[in-house]
Amino acid sequence: MIQDRRRLGLLLALAVLGGVGAGCGGRGAASSSAAQDTVVLSATDVATVQRGRVEAGVLLTGSLDPHRVVNLTAQVPGTVRNIRVDRGSLVKAGDPLAEIDAAGIRGQAAGARAAVAAAQSGLALARQRLESARTLHEAGAMSDIDYETAKTGYSAAEAQLAAAQAQEAGAGEAASRTIVRAPMTGAISERAAEEGEAVNPGQPLFTEVNIDELELSGQVPVEDASRIHVGQRVVFDLTAYPDRTFEGEVSRVEPTADQETRQVGVYARLPNKGHALVGGLFAHGRIVTQTEDSVVVTPLTAVRGTTDAPFVYAIQGGVLTRRPVTLGLTDDVRGVVAVTAGLEPGMQVLVSPGEDIAEGAQVRVGGGAIGPDSPPTQGEN
Repeated sequence: MIQDRRRLGLLLALAVLGGVGAGCGGRGAASSSAAQDTVVLSATDVATVQRGRVEAGVLLTGSLDPHRVVNLTAQVPGTVRNIRVDRGSLVKAGDPLAEIDAAGIRGQAAGARAAVAAAQSGLALARQRLESARTLHEAGAMSDIDYETAKTGYSAAEAQLAAAQAQEAGAGEAASRTIVRAPMTGAISERAAEEGEAVNPGQPLFTEVNIDELELSGQVPVEDASRIHVGQRVVFDLTAYPDRTFEGEVSRVEPTADQETRQVGVYARLPNKGHALVGGLFAHGRIVTQTEDSVVVTPLTAVRGTTDAPFVYAIQGGVLTRRPVTLGLTDDVRGVVAVTAGLEPGMQVLVSPGEDIAEGAQVRVGGGAIGPDSPPTQGEN
């Protein structure tokens, strides 16, 4: 009898313990289920809405080349001598770069100078004869015909001097072309001539560039060209300087569009103080056509829906909420857009695709709850 009572007590104790264990297990499953219902986001999945500047514009992409480029060619036939420069040499306007040995042209110049001297002597003699003839004619010692002959001889001497001077000018100009000079202050970017090389007129010798200003040339659609004018600010981003931006302005806009592409040529110039930049760098130039300051901005990646009905997913009180928004100016370069209605600074919005997250979902960033109304996470007091 006593043993039966002991067995009954043991069975009752085990039953009570089993119930307690089952109850604890039920609470653990419910807690696990609640944890699984909360979506954990990384810090890169969300962005905070802020106030800032938005700049809209037209993009140009291409090579940033020297604004002034001069190709120097041989002007006379001969042999290249005394080359004074090479690639990278800095020169000033008028500096001699090389000489072309053209003996024939120099001989012609010397002959022209001699002809001028002879013509000047002939004119002086004709002047003396004319003065003597005038004196004799006034005294009645010379006939009118002889006096007219003296005047004609003087006029002929004048014409001969003028012709000799013209020939000297032409020959002197040709002789001056035997010395190749820098047309501007700049640097030699190419040298095609070699010492002792025979050249003919038109043959390339040097290329000189001036990098005080660099220029980006590009084309834009006709509809964008109407918003562009000379003097507009241009912000340059260079691949060689990823952490810096440079500013210039629109220098030229072509007056007509290409008939095939319907594009308009636009040129943007960038001052190159101290020659810190080299020509040929790849660049993106943004022609700023409109600017808005101190506006509410959000990343473009946060905007969803259609153009007519855009919206964002805002995170409020740890809950994902759909909020319709009204959009303003778009800054494609920075990847942000102005929001004129629907958001306030300080709000957090979802920027990742989030196809698996539905409106109303509980969310946390990196395990931490978002929003002042969210319950504390595990381990918090």
